[in-house]
Amino acid sequence: MPSSPCSAVRDNHDSRVGSVSHDEPAGIPPRMLVAEVGNWSAVAAGFDPATPAAVVSAGRITAVTPAAAAAGIRPGMRRRQAQTECPVLELAEHDPDLDARCFAPVVTALEDLTPRVEVLAPGCCVVATRGPSRYYGGDEALAELAHRTVTEVLASELDTAGARGTGASSTAGTYDPASSVSVGIADGLFAAGLAGRAASARAPSTPVLVVAPGSSAEFLSGLGLGTLAEECSLLTGCTADGTTDDLISMLWQLGLRTLGDLAALPVGDLVGRFGTQGKWMHALASGRDPRLSQPAIAQPDLSAETEIDPPADRLDTVAFAAKSLADQLDAQLAREGQALVCVEISAETEHGETSSGRWRHGFRFSPPDLVDRVRWQLDGWRSTKGRNSPTGGISFIRLRAVETLPDEGRQLGFWGGQSEADERAERALQRVQTLVGFDAVTVGRLGSGRRFADLEQRLPFGTTGPRGAGASGPAGPRGAGASGTPPWPGRLGAPAPAEVLAEPEPLVVLDANGDPVGVSGRAQPSAPPAMLRRADGRTSRIAAWAGPWPLEERWWSSRSRRQARFQLVLDDGTAHLCAVEGGRWQREATYD
Repeated sequence: MPSSPCSAVRDNHDSRVGSVSHDEPAGIPPRMLVAEVGNWSAVAAGFDPATPAAVVSAGRITAVTPAAAAAGIRPGMRRRQAQTECPVLELAEHDPDLDARCFAPVVTALEDLTPRVEVLAPGCCVVATRGPSRYYGGDEALAELAHRTVTEVLASELDTAGARGTGASSTAGTYDPASSVSVGIADGLFAAGLAGRAASARAPSTPVLVVAPGSSAEFLSGLGLGTLAEECSLLTGCTADGTTDDLISMLWQLGLRTLGDLAALPVGDLVGRFGTQGKWMHALASGRDPRLSQPAIAQPDLSAETEIDPPADRLDTVAFAAKSLADQLDAQLAREGQALVCVEISAETEHGETSSGRWRHGFRFSPPDLVDRVRWQLDGWRSTKGRNSPTGGISFIRLRAVETLPDEGRQLGFWGGQSEADERAERALQRVQTLVGFDAVTVGRLGSGRRFADLEQRLPFGTTGPRGAGASGPAGPRGAGASGTPPWPGRLGAPAPAEVLAEPEPLVVLDANGDPVGVSGRAQPSAPPAMLRRADGRTSRIAAWAGPWPLEERWWSSRSRRQARFQLVLDDGTAHLCAVEGGRWQREATYD
């Protein structure tokens, strides 16, 4: 339901999600409806619900089928762990464009019910209920209508997916949309999202829950503290620096078990210990969404627009123009000291067709986020057939700030944290992975072993933890090496070489008489090394040497290895780590 989902916005209907109506008590967030399709990426990818399958992004599971969930696979698992738990698990790389394109008809259908539909992400929509609830006869009637509408659209789209060529074709006839669509209404976005999730867990056949006005705090108080970590990634900004899981773990160790326990703490104590993040989490646990509880204030018109001449038929051309607009809008917001949380994207073709949609962010939009929304909206608009479908190239694009909040910045962890540049780099590398393959983009990690070649490991991007640490968990026992593993007898000590060869270089080492130098079974050289000859015929005199240091690994198996290592200093001043293995000399590393 990419951006395209939001395509028929009526400007005469004033339902700004972030504003508070005059009949809502002060400090109580406005009533919100959240409609969400569980594990949407797996649905859009076309997996059969009866087949164990999952969608992977940056090495982690992001969405699963019901069969995979029954096998113990859950979002957040590492790819290799999931394959170990379920060897028959089918995997597909996450495709945000496909998610948005397949979800576009759902947003279009909801816009027929109310003109102010906002998209949090493909698979999740937000609606302010004040006007629609009055029109349709109350919150309960609106929730049932929204659930029925989304269910019917999904069923219809899946039946025709094969003809449209989308990824969801294989689920037709086996996927039951009613069981995966959840709708919740409550005071504030956070409580509404949790209401839908709670309804889905309680009554899978009709996952609809309406929390009475003014009762969001009571509803939230009984939920587990872990729901913050589960929901913040989509509905809040708490996880912007990636530390929410650590914070939740710390609060759990302090004896807090529910959101009610967190809300009972003095907010000043949380702010003093955790800063802005503690303030946000306390407000959410208390049923007060800090983004939506402030009255609307008059703000300057913040927008950026451009005409594309000649009109563009390619999405990448439009995205390039949108990048400039996103930078312009971001600069305007920075001058005003505002952070963008809701944006309206408008597009027009050379033949006069228009698309207008609203996108909401749980924390704040960055320029790359805006470019993604433009691409998703136009891709969905182009794939959805109807009277307003585009018949020509895109000739006009406009980005308009619908809702902003004071930009309070982001508080990083005590020892630093992830910056916005880090997040942009991660998104870029994840996109490269989708193009060239998961294993083609690798990062270095400090490994373990007796040879220097074992200390550097190359792992697919997304499978390593902070600072390159692996997924091995906590540090090893006392006395462990730098890699968090026990000491390795036989490993050479400092200094470490400056360069370790990926493939050892063959050598010939001679004694003073020109005879090859060998090493006995008791690690005794046949003669002092005197000359070194390379594969290209060049020779160097050995000015100094040390060793040998014997190494025997896996002596009990057929993969056993025996080496005798030497440090050789040549007459040109260079120092090398060489080894004799199977009667052959080789250079493995060079010292600085």
